Order: sequence, then structure tokens, then C-alpha cells
Amino acid sequence: MKLYYIPAACSLAPHIVLNELGLDIELMLVDSKKHSFGIDGNFQEINPLGYVPALELDDGTILTEGPAIVQYLADLKPELGLAPANGTIARYKLQQWLSFLTSEIHKGFIPLLYARLAGKYVETAKPKLEDRYAFIDRELADRPYLAGDTFTVADAYLFALTGWGQASWLTSYIRADIHFDGLRNLQAWYERVRSRPSVQKALQAEGLAAT
Repeated sequence: MKLYYIPAACSLAPHIVLNELGLDIELMLVDSKKHSFGIDGNFQEINPLGYVPALELDDGTILTEGPAIVQYLADLKPELGLAPANGTIARYKLQQWLSFLTSEIHKGFIPLLYARLAGKYVETAKPKLEDRYAFIDRELADRPYLAGDTFTVADAYLFALTGWGQASWLTSYIRADIHFDGLRNLQAWYERVRSRPSVQKALQAEGLAAT
């Protein structure tokens, strides 16, 4: 398999999941400006929309969209519990989290990441994103991970997104002006996830090791 990624992008989530699974993977670094990879690869032939992540399976099938990719990966080794079994309420609860992260957190960051272009819209977008993170903080008050007692693909996704706002290893990348100083449950969760070997391995591979 090949994972097409950009350092510090949302592709960090499937990268972490792949490490959790211990699967062999070829990392394909994508140039976000040129939409290229390798010597002369055209990334838009992989994903016509031009964004990561994209996962190329051994048979040539291409999967895009992070929530779909991480669930596919988790189902390769269901015994590891990175996603509950299909058809269970627990799986639908996980999908609920993934949908929330996509629509409310991931998209919520966009105006902040491009604040100059967004202009005054940031004044509306930032409080909304802060409110969504306050909700997550409350949800983490009685459990160590988003879905309960065990780490799942939803935690990998949230970790990648949350780094855009607070992680020191993103100083050379676009960052959002949002802080989580008062969200103690979120902070504890963040450190818990960051300490996982799979996360540290992904950060090292992408040149994002915490300083």
C-alpha cells in the first residue's frame, strides 16, 4: 500500500493508524503547491481534487477521504479494536464522531488557517470552533478517549486536527490562531495520544517530532 501525505496535514491520521496496525506502507510525499510526488508523479492522477490523504491499495484501487481510509484500515485488523465491528451501535457512534470531526472541526479550521483571505469571517468562525472544542473537552471528562476506554481512529483524526492549533512541531507550517489553555481534559487527552509509539513514529517520519 501507498499513503500519499503532506506533513502535518490531515493525512497524519491514517499514518498513525497504519503504525498502530503495524502494516507495511510506502509513504509518498506530496508537494502541495505543485500537486506532484516523487520525480515526476502527478498527484491529480491519484486524486483529481488534489488533496491528501489518498491510499493506494496493492491492486491499484485508490481510496480518498480520511474517515473512509481510517475505517478501511481499522477493518484490516479488527482484533486491535481501532474501530468497533460493523453493524454495531458502537460503530455508528464512531462514525458519528468522524462526521463531527469532518464537518465541525476540520472544516472549522479552514477560515483560521487562511485568516488573511477569510477576513472578517474569522470573527464568526473562531468562536464556533472554540465552542466545538469546549464540547469535546466536556465529552472527555469521564473517559480517556473519544469513543470510550480505548484508542480508536477517531482519536487519530482529532490529534491531527488539534495539532494545527497548538503543537510546537508545526511552527514551520500554517497554523491557526486558536488556543486550548483552559481545556484541561482535552490537554490531558492530547498528551495521552501524543505519547503513543504509533504517534511518535508518524511524527518522526513526517519531520514533526516535538521539540
